[in-house]
Amino acid sequence: MTLSNPIFVWAAVGVILMLAELIIPGGVVVLLGTACLIVAAATAIGLVSGLSQSLTLWFISSIILLLAFRSLTQKLFGGDAHVDNTDEELDMFQRPALVKQTIGPGQHQGRVEFQGTEWPALGDGSEIHPGTQVKVICRENIALVVEPLKSDKY
Repeated sequence: MTLSNPIFVWAAVGVILMLAELIIPGGVVVLLGTACLIVAAATAIGLVSGLSQSLTLWFISSIILLLAFRSLTQKLFGGDAHVDNTDEELDMFQRPALVKQTIGPGQHQGRVEFQGTEWPALGDGSEIHPGTQVKVICRENIALVVEPLKSDKY
């Protein structure tokens, strides 16, 4: 068994790729390694000979395995499939902010401190004084639209 033996080379590459699945999760590399083992077996029994036939069989068997078993290997080997919220508007909605500069009356812009940064802010038409706690309703261009927090004191 030498390194020039194509059966040994295909089998070794297949085993290495399958073991690489432990480092590179996702279920694709194990299927590529399985395709290498298929080529090694086909070469051993004499179905293919030569590099061009081996590579063709590897490409075809890789595609067939990927199409047929991708969902199964994804379930078995998994991977990091975490999806974060990509809508900044939803992250802002109903969050508290502190008025730094008087907002209103009417459409007069003021400033609020929100998530450690000062933002231009618009109110509901009434005058909102500095130091008042407000909640963010939405964003209009670069200004936040806010309204005072309702106090639960009666």
